[in-house]
Amino acid sequence: MAQRNDTAIWSGLFRISAESGQTLQAQIRQAIVAAILDRQIAASMPLPSCRVLAEKLGVARGTVVLAFQQLVDQGFLIARERRGHFVNPEILAAPAKPAQKANGGAVAEIDWKSRRRIAASEMPKPAKHDNWIKYSYPFVYGQFDPALFPTAEWRECNRMALAVLEIRNWAADMVDRDDPLLIEQIQARLLPRRGIFANPDEIIVTLGAQNALYMLATLLMGKGTKVAMEDPGYPDARSIFRLAGAEVEPVPVDKSGIVTGAVPTDADFVFVTPSHHCPTMVPLSAERRQDLLNRAQQYNQIVIEDGYDSQLIDEAPQQALKSLDRSGRVIYVGSMSKTLAPGLRLGYIVASADLVAELRALRRFMLRHPPANNQRAVALFLSLGHHEALVRRLSTAFDERRKRLVQAISAFLPDWRSTDSAGGTSLWLEGPQGTDSRALADAASCRSVIIEPGDRFFNRVDKPTRFMRLGISSIALQHIEPGIRELATAAGRRPAAA
Repeated sequence: MAQRNDTAIWSGLFRISAESGQTLQAQIRQAIVAAILDRQIAASMPLPSCRVLAEKLGVARGTVVLAFQQLVDQGFLIARERRGHFVNPEILAAPAKPAQKANGGAVAEIDWKSRRRIAASEMPKPAKHDNWIKYSYPFVYGQFDPALFPTAEWRECNRMALAVLEIRNWAADMVDRDDPLLIEQIQARLLPRRGIFANPDEIIVTLGAQNALYMLATLLMGKGTKVAMEDPGYPDARSIFRLAGAEVEPVPVDKSGIVTGAVPTDADFVFVTPSHHCPTMVPLSAERRQDLLNRAQQYNQIVIEDGYDSQLIDEAPQQALKSLDRSGRVIYVGSMSKTLAPGLRLGYIVASADLVAELRALRRFMLRHPPANNQRAVALFLSLGHHEALVRRLSTAFDERRKRLVQAISAFLPDWRSTDSAGGTSLWLEGPQGTDSRALADAASCRSVIIEPGDRFFNRVDKPTRFMRLGISSIALQHIEPGIRELATAAGRRPAAA
């Protein structure tokens, strides 16, 4: 009701004049219609009441009542009992009319594409399913399972962060610094799991792994920079590097990870996901890890290591490349998206103190620092042991789901070959020759199944179409087998009887 009674927000929409040749009622209707067609009134915002608007304009209430009633009759407004008048959503769904100059002429639209300096909108689109939670079988990657989210523990930490003494710790402008408790917890709780030991001045907090990569690309890359990366590989990393002006060199991947011998010797950077390769999930072998580090030293290359899907407990955990690095050439990028929540947007970079200092200076101009209240809540979540307990719970649940998914694929989609890799939150599948995974995704969607076509991960013009990725982080264990049955039906196979 506060919006409805605050008539100040409507003052710019109505210009009623006794000198006009039109009636007051007509002027009111014209002002409202113009505001609706110019998208100046949201469908969720009630118009002022007839009484309030009449007082505001200095006209009789009956004049406004008649104007509103005619707009209702014409379909511009709808009246909702006890709530007032609202814009008809069907009007807003129609294409907007061109803006008008004061003298009535059309205003030429600005060609923003001709003014841009980077073509962000032309980069490959993300795999996005806004309504994934409404699907019966969401094999989506990078989302969370509400049933596994630690709601009570997260609420506890947020309540603690809102205590008076805690507010004093995070409410002030931290300029280019991070919450010292969070840095301490990353240093003590998260990094040792990967074999990394770092000083506080070697860690910076980011808004997720993508923000970390964007800052690194902005600071270190430009026209003429060459970045070698896995193919197939992380599409958004590839786009981020290209937006910075860098040239991306694809390097093949096999069952042992990136083929280090195929990394160009003139590359300035090598981007890798060694814990679980994106998207095949294979780990980089110990021999290749050492070879990659040796080659980086020999050819003066910087390695950007994305700790992709590395926070869960694996059957055979591998140390991070950063833990093996003795020359300071490895930059480690991590996040808590796969454990706590992707929407939290919290990540970090571990690198030499000199580089972290430069990143802090850059970040200050971009966003100063990630929200300090969120940093403190996450720090408390870590310090109280909630994250350790969550990791154990998620690791057990995802291990069960992965095994169930492999069994279902073997039973109902025997022509599809999955990568033989334990751990992680997804499964990479290769279908028979001639398979079109995008067409399969469309057919599966009609059966309430979401899958992710794999062509977007390849850096080629002739992208292979027979691959797909199935995520396990957001689908319940009991829904996996029936979901694969539906997928098999969509693929044209008749599932065998249970």
